[in-house]
Amino acid sequence: MNSRRYWKNRLPFLLTNLVCMAALTVFLLVCGNSVSAVLLILIVWALILLAGLVLTYWKRKRQMKKLLDMAEQLSERYLISEVMELPEQAEDQVYYQLLKMAGKSMLEQIGEVERERLEYKEYIEQWIHEIKTPITAMKLLCENHRTDWTKELLLELEKTNRFTEQALYYARSEHTEKDYSVREMALSQVVHQAIADNKYLLLQSGMHLEVEEMQDTVYSDEKWVRFILNQLIANAVKYRIEQPILRISTHKRQDQVVLVVEDNGIGIAASDLPRIFEKGFTGQNGRMVQQSTGIGLYLCKRLCEKLGIGITAESSEHGTAISLSFHINCLIHEVQD
Repeated sequence: MNSRRYWKNRLPFLLTNLVCMAALTVFLLVCGNSVSAVLLILIVWALILLAGLVLTYWKRKRQMKKLLDMAEQLSERYLISEVMELPEQAEDQVYYQLLKMAGKSMLEQIGEVERERLEYKEYIEQWIHEIKTPITAMKLLCENHRTDWTKELLLELEKTNRFTEQALYYARSEHTEKDYSVREMALSQVVHQAIADNKYLLLQSGMHLEVEEMQDTVYSDEKWVRFILNQLIANAVKYRIEQPILRISTHKRQDQVVLVVEDNGIGIAASDLPRIFEKGFTGQNGRMVQQSTGIGLYLCKRLCEKLGIGITAESSEHGTAISLSFHINCLIHEVQD
């Protein structure tokens, strides 16, 4: 509570008391009372007034501090009216009722927004699952009728499928843990599946693959690790140079298995590197490549945080390397060694 403002708000009350004290002094002197008697009355009045004001200020300050401390401990501060006590003073009860009304209105608004978000999320998920059916059907038709035209169509279908996976994860980003299935998986198998998911994109771009033999096994969610690898492969193709190369390898570092996806592309500017995992950030390269949205690496970072996978990026004018760090316990480490 602001002390200066509090006493400023009490000025009308103090001025009223001063006027009353002056009027009483004149009345008592006119009635023949001695100056010493009048002065004694004024001193007693002033002391009682000062004591009352100080006591009131102390009590109000303690009440306000208690309310502020209570609000600080609440994660949802609009619920303060639900935990605070009913005030004693009549004017405070009015503010208490206003807080109650505001809190109720806020809860109703939050409930309405949550219902709308849930309906929208369910619609997006349903739409994505439905759109996957015609995408799969078109892939099968193109696979069974190989021509130059269908190869181009298969490339576009791969892109469409990747974008739908992005939309699905984004729609589930608040509750992705419900879709986790953490189990033992071989990194080599996941890497080759991700390459197969993007085979037409890699062929069309002329990407030369260098995949190291991998014997490492980790515990994670195979589906979402594939999703991450798909985003990294797509970025390597998007920011490629002539005679592009994509290297995928693993190595061990203390209690971690590190999967490295490295390309020889145009690289990332040093000023942009700290921000590449921010939502919507495209940087200098994104301005040159019109298809850049700044969503892919953001989703990778967010998903890695959910899965407990470390993700880091290194880049230079000779290319970019994204490292995924999977934690392994001592027993698994000994078995793999």
